Amino acid sequence: MIRQYELVDMVRAYDPNVDEGLLNRAYVFSMKAHGSQMRHSGDSYFSHPLEVAGILTGLKLDSVTIATGLLHDTVEDTTASLGEIEKTFGSEVAAMVDGVTKLSQLELSSEETKQAENFRKFMIAMSRDIRVLLVKLADRLHNMRTLHHHPKEASRRRIAQETMDLYAPLAGRIGMQDVRDELEDLSFEMLHPEARESILARLSLVAGESDQLIDEIQDVVTRVLQRGGLSVTVSGRQKRPYSTWRKLQTKEISFEQLSDIVGFRVIVNDVEAGYQALVILHRKWKTVPGGFKDYISTPKANGYQSIHTTIIGPKQQRVELQIRTREMHEIAESGIAAHWLYKERQKELGLEVDTTRPKSNPYESLSQFVEMLEHGDNPQEFLEHSKLEMFSDQVFCFTPNGDLINLPVGATPIDFAYAVHTDVGDSCVGAKVSGVNVSLHAELHNGDTVEILRSDAQTPDPVWEGVVATGKARSAIRRSVRDAERSEFVRLGRDMALQTFGREGQEFTDKGLEIAAQRLKLEDSEEVLAQVGSGILTGYDVLTAVFPGHSVKARRARRSFRLLNRSVEVSPRVPIKGLRPGLAVHLSKCCYPIPGDRIVGIREPGKGVNVHTIDCEILKHHQDTQDDWIDLSWDKDASEHMRMIGRIRAFMQHEAGSLGVLCTRIADFDGNITNIKIQERKSDVHEVIVDIEVDNLEHLTHIIAALRANPRVRSVRRVRGGQAAGLI
Repeated sequence: MIRQYELVDMVRAYDPNVDEGLLNRAYVFSMKAHGSQMRHSGDSYFSHPLEVAGILTGLKLDSVTIATGLLHDTVEDTTASLGEIEKTFGSEVAAMVDGVTKLSQLELSSEETKQAENFRKFMIAMSRDIRVLLVKLADRLHNMRTLHHHPKEASRRRIAQETMDLYAPLAGRIGMQDVRDELEDLSFEMLHPEARESILARLSLVAGESDQLIDEIQDVVTRVLQRGGLSVTVSGRQKRPYSTWRKLQTKEISFEQLSDIVGFRVIVNDVEAGYQALVILHRKWKTVPGGFKDYISTPKANGYQSIHTTIIGPKQQRVELQIRTREMHEIAESGIAAHWLYKERQKELGLEVDTTRPKSNPYESLSQFVEMLEHGDNPQEFLEHSKLEMFSDQVFCFTPNGDLINLPVGATPIDFAYAVHTDVGDSCVGAKVSGVNVSLHAELHNGDTVEILRSDAQTPDPVWEGVVATGKARSAIRRSVRDAERSEFVRLGRDMALQTFGREGQEFTDKGLEIAAQRLKLEDSEEVLAQVGSGILTGYDVLTAVFPGHSVKARRARRSFRLLNRSVEVSPRVPIKGLRPGLAVHLSKCCYPIPGDRIVGIREPGKGVNVHTIDCEILKHHQDTQDDWIDLSWDKDASEHMRMIGRIRAFMQHEAGSLGVLCTRIADFDGNITNIKIQERKSDVHEVIVDIEVDNLEHLTHIIAALRANPRVRSVRRVRGGQAAGLI
């Protein structure tokens, strides 16, 4: 075990300002607190926090972090209290010990379905100080090094899998590649021992055959760069078993096909020398297409900087090279810990921080830390209540109260709202991310705190279905839009039926609708109205179902219609049945009839036939000339022949974007605007009259229903009869 004075000397070696008193007190306190506790290996339990402290000194962390490493298990595993820690070591150490303790306690529930989500939630909530996480990683690393002493195989495998799923990716995302590699290899050894032994045997064989070649490549590359006037250190390192095995699995290739079992690193004095080295190497040897990446000018999210290039090098060998400065190398190996140390050194020496280095502050909120995880694998929808496998394929966001919401990559505030509750999603009108207003279509990132703005008047926009990433949101939107459409069809159907019954002098009642539903073999009276509103049935169909023996006035008029009804097709431009060949046909611009409307033709001498909807107000002026009426109907495939114009009048809120919403909704439902007129009615309301190319009545009804479902639309109706004349 590391002795007390040895630990202090280890820290002093890289930190002249070591707080020797703090470390001595923490050492003694932890040793006494753990007392006679033993580990599965038979060693004193105190050896564990001492080894954790040793790992942290290897990362060259400060005295507070080292003290936390010594004390991290005292509150959880001994009789020591957090208050005692704070009294003895101060609030900073106490806060860090508290953070690590809560993380450890959370692991006790790792077999429960929400273990991963809770882990992530707590990690982010407690990451005001990133050093808490560094202590936790050091704790897990030593536990993995001694895991083989655990007596239960099931526990060993569970801990190893948890490490592979959670801690190793976490170390990688904060740039601690050496820690990640070791955690992965230790987990690999426990989970797949035979595969690891096989890989080790193959790597050993390759190393024995290629040691001389590796040395030769190092020497040649070194000499070439030195002749170019550069001072460099070139080294080659064989990759670890797990990374080799993972590449074999993901690329589905054989061991013999691997070309990067050994990677070479070129350490230079400064950034300029790095680019000079790149030019020299590329002039000397051919490059492999696609093998160049510049992570110096564009660092990785975790702060990693290096130039990667692949060349056909000495003896025609494929050689992968990483070119970086010494400080970049330290950060590549130790990640955020090394970067933190570098900045502290710069401050102590009064030096200006290198502006070529990525801006990274390990003490900022973990929302920024988690954003470093966003570069990863292809997006996949997460499985709720399942264990977190990798941070890269999920997004972790929070409510203002700190509750965790995990979503697939590409999720929007709409997904977030529906994940909170369906009612929240249905009433969502806006969102704030970290206090800033954002579009509902904006993509969320790891660590975002999302506040959903709601309105009781809001209903889901059909367009949302195309931008959400979760099945739950998509299903809820589809259901809500369908319900809203049905409600509009029911309302429209009721109006149409009332008009028909009133025209025929019959009373329109709910009891009558029930009778109609039975006779029409429909589910209920609401379905009757919905089919009328959507154009499947007419008001007269309902009327005759309620009063089978009633002789409606419309039938008396139809007797004269049949005089000219020969079911003759006219020009394919107007797909209407019931006209003699050669008649000029005009679709009236007073009511804009479209397929699905019940229509009638009015002959006008010298002009031909004007086609009106059966309820067009203009027909009132032709009551005395019913001999000129022609009973017409649409061809059954009318909507396939041509699109026709439907006119609507909408009253919109007078605010930025309202007209855009109107046009977008129409376009989303495949309507084509051919004419539009805007007129101010009140200071806060505009009247908009729009001509829309549609397929049929059902198509226009869907558009109207979608517009009515939008909160910026006060009202919208189809323009009929004399209302339409002269508007545009």
